[in-house]
Formats: sequence, C-alpha cells, structure tokens
Amino acid sequence: MPKLKTHTGAAKRFSKTGTGKIKRGQTKTRHILTSKAPKTKRKLGRILLVSDGDYAKVARMIPYA
Repeated sequence: MPKLKTHTGAAKRFSKTGTGKIKRGQTKTRHILTSKAPKTKRKLGRILLVSDGDYAKVARMIPYA
C-alpha cells in the first residue's frame, strides 16, 4: 500500500486524544466578539470532540495523527 497523505488543513484544526478520539476547536471566536455575551464567549473557548457522524471523514484526513 502507498503512504496516505495528510490533509494539512485538517492537521492544523484537529488532533487526537490518548484514547483515539478527535478534538476540535469551535467557530465564531475570531472577531465580532463585542456583540457576544460573556457566557457565550466562555463556552466557545472550550475544546470539543468531533461528533460520531463526522468522525470517519476527519479520521481519514489525519491518518497518522
């Protein structure tokens, strides 16, 4: 089998945990933050796990992570 290429855009956005789950950041945290409530901004700062429906697609893009 040939080597698989890592999708470099995905490699910058996702990383794997020790148990093999995939972590992701959240959107809507870059600009226009003055109109967002402090509670919303606090919640957007968290790191989440990729959902089950997207896991296979993301895992294919970062095969060696």
